[in-house]
Amino acid sequence: MPAPSLQVADQVAAHIEQLIANSVLKVGQPLPSERRLMDKLACSRSALREGLQILRGKGLIRTEHGKGSYVQSLDAIGDAGPLRHLFSSQPRTLFDLLEVRVLLEAEAARLAAMRATAADLIMIRRHYEAWQQAQAANHHNATADQHARRDHAFHRAINEASHNPILVHMLESLSELMLSTVYASVRHLYVRADTKATIDMHHASLFKAIEARDPQAAQQAARLHVMEVRESLRELEYEDERIVRADMRLHGWG
Repeated sequence: MPAPSLQVADQVAAHIEQLIANSVLKVGQPLPSERRLMDKLACSRSALREGLQILRGKGLIRTEHGKGSYVQSLDAIGDAGPLRHLFSSQPRTLFDLLEVRVLLEAEAARLAAMRATAADLIMIRRHYEAWQQAQAANHHNATADQHARRDHAFHRAINEASHNPILVHMLESLSELMLSTVYASVRHLYVRADTKATIDMHHASLFKAIEARDPQAAQQAARLHVMEVRESLRELEYEDERIVRADMRLHGWG
């Protein structure tokens, strides 16, 4: 018969694992202090430490000496290193990532419109308004990275409101790569007034559709937004290629 402390440790590990699965504890987020966890989980220090050891063994958390424990990145579990290398060495992978965003985020938006709780809607509105305010008040002072992170946070809040843990974690595991696509959009498309206006319109349509709990409109708005970004970036690439070709014809090569 297993020791009672081990049974409690299993319960502790299962409880924290469920919090991670439900994105209550997010990737990269520090776990609460030992004292706080002991109070929340009504367990002893030894049971808590055994439970955390179980989670470390599963690769769900990591512990840094003197700093505490953190939710482990899922791409570290699955080793997304080759994918990151592919993205950095083959820039055209950007368009493949945008295709993935079309598929996953459109479905996440549809589910969010159906399943979002009052708390989810508060979070979505908070990130949407923070993004809006940044555009209006600080557009010229904030860096492209800062704008991209606000934009990305809005989309992540929608993804989490889908309440599909597998879908959320698939998107989270690709989060840094997805952020790269948002950064590309901010850096290259925000500077074009007409394209920027279209992006703003898509964000507004997506936000309103989810608040109105209209799954089809939310899905369509998310799909249209990402597809438009993809096509705009592709057109920029073609434009650059046309400029290079014309310059080579004019001045020759060699």
